Amino acid sequence: MGTPERILPQGIKETQTSSIPFEQGKGMLIGYVSDEKFVALPGVLLEFVNRQGESWEARSRASGSVFADIPAGEYVVTLHRPGYGGKRVPLTLPLVEPYHFRLLADGLLGYAWPKCVRTGDHSEFRVHSVEQYQLSLWRYGWEKELVRNLGWHDEHGPRATMQITPDGDYTQHGVGWNQIGYTSPTHRQFVTAPDRSGLYYFHALTSTGSHFAFPWVIAPLRPTAPIAVLASNLTWNAYNAFGGRSNYINADQLPCVPIVNSRQELSRYADAEHQTWSCSGYAPLSFDRPEPINDIALNESITDPIEGRAACHVAPAEWRLLGWLEKVGYTYDFYSETQLHNEVLDLSAYRVLVLNTHPEYWTRKMYHRVKRWVFEEGGRLIYLGGNGINCEVELLPNDAMLVHNGTIKNLWPEGIGAESRFGKRVESEAHLLGVVFDPAGAMTAAPYQVLVGDHWVFEGTGLKTGDSFGEQSLHRRCPGGASGHETDKLSLSSPRNVQLLARGFNQDNGGAQMVYFTTSSGGQVFSVGSICYPSALPVDETISRITSNVVRRFLE
Repeated sequence: MGTPERILPQGIKETQTSSIPFEQGKGMLIGYVSDEKFVALPGVLLEFVNRQGESWEARSRASGSVFADIPAGEYVVTLHRPGYGGKRVPLTLPLVEPYHFRLLADGLLGYAWPKCVRTGDHSEFRVHSVEQYQLSLWRYGWEKELVRNLGWHDEHGPRATMQITPDGDYTQHGVGWNQIGYTSPTHRQFVTAPDRSGLYYFHALTSTGSHFAFPWVIAPLRPTAPIAVLASNLTWNAYNAFGGRSNYINADQLPCVPIVNSRQELSRYADAEHQTWSCSGYAPLSFDRPEPINDIALNESITDPIEGRAACHVAPAEWRLLGWLEKVGYTYDFYSETQLHNEVLDLSAYRVLVLNTHPEYWTRKMYHRVKRWVFEEGGRLIYLGGNGINCEVELLPNDAMLVHNGTIKNLWPEGIGAESRFGKRVESEAHLLGVVFDPAGAMTAAPYQVLVGDHWVFEGTGLKTGDSFGEQSLHRRCPGGASGHETDKLSLSSPRNVQLLARGFNQDNGGAQMVYFTTSSGGQVFSVGSICYPSALPVDETISRITSNVVRRFLE
């Protein structure tokens, strides 16, 4: 876990050493108990049993710490607390460092593994539930379509569908659900991917009414349409804090001591000068974890407002673009970003590539492939998002990714030492997208203003220079219009022939900039520079018409 200095709520600084402290009459520090959010769990009952059958009892304290005076030796530790799944852990004492026990709260969660496949491939559904649950598979287009019911799931043993998380920092290597107690082939839970590409969701519903939905990206076995759309699954993983870490919370590593109060203890809140990315290195983030940020209400329709902080920039928002494409009659194939990296997506087979909502994290290989396709092969890129390709990630062989944030002072170019984190390591994404993110206008939303009213992008809208458009949006984290949440603008790295077509009215001159440019190979790029934009497509007729103009033109 390392030996970082940590600021406690009272301002007292504590350095965690590799030795185990000993308090006279109280015993030695065995370790800490925390939940799936790395929040301290007090009142956990622990029983230590050695090979001779002798036992010792301890309880976790308010900080989650476990103190006990126990002889050296090999033990099986049994943990129990109401509302959480019990477990048994082998442990040898003494320890070099305090041990981190992890318990999983009772509830309903799940994910497909692999999360991204091709039609005809198999994935395993991995569900955590403490009661029987019903599972079904749905395709998310303009209408949600039931693909098939997958039955009720329960086992003969009590709480047998409860999952068990590893101890320690499993954000680095994954939770590995369905690995314990699923040894028989009859216990495996595989589903064959349907023949039609798209965004699919598993719906889990318990007998008492709890529900959880989790996505499944299905790419075609071979190209079936002229348009390819990317799911931003690298961004999903970067924002996924299951296990206590994301690229925004404890980005470098888990602290030595579980959290009791985030506002008091996390530097993100307690330190006015804290920068999220101020570390020399960052531990990996595993894809092998459930993604609560992608949960979506089972009865939600595509024209419903997108509620909640996270949903507005991940899969639930991306669904709005996919459904809109189907409504206006454009066929597409759906891929994940990791499938682009792994060459499952053959760009040479497509006329148009669409980036959706918030594709912030990309690999170097993805970037160079798409850039070559646009600038040398005549590819047409439609960027319908904001803060895109802002940071380089590296995909690791153990189903994890390493985020190359570097050490920065703030999100402005002078604080980064480049136009973006990606620009610091590769080149500014403005070379490809035409625009690049900066913090001006962040967390606001507004309509756009037309700057070039006679451009073909605005055909059939009735708009002229100076008019506003994009007032309607389903985005509820930052309500107010299609330009918002995080916005991109022109920079010195933008192509010289780029045309600025419209600009958002956001405060601090922070509006998204809608741009278009062509390449010598016949390639074309259209960018809207706004996370809020896809959330406007199902409900704003002008946004719909502009986007349809671009898709139709790019398909010609």
